[in-house]
Amino acid sequence: MRYFLCVIGMVMFIEGLPYFAFPDKMKPWLQKLLETENSTLRKLGVVMMLTGLLLVYLSRPMG
Repeated sequence: MRYFLCVIGMVMFIEGLPYFAFPDKMKPWLQKLLETENSTLRKLGVVMMLTGLLLVYLSRPMG
């Protein structure tokens, strides 16, 4: 559980970094995101999830 909370904290840190560092550039990007088709967002989401699972699998301890 401790490791899980550490990972969640790191994800939140990385996700929040652009909003902190570049708030003026994030607003137009978010507007474009709102205009993106749902099917495109779903495809992007599944690619990100599968990539994340692959990284977790590859980083597991061997043996």
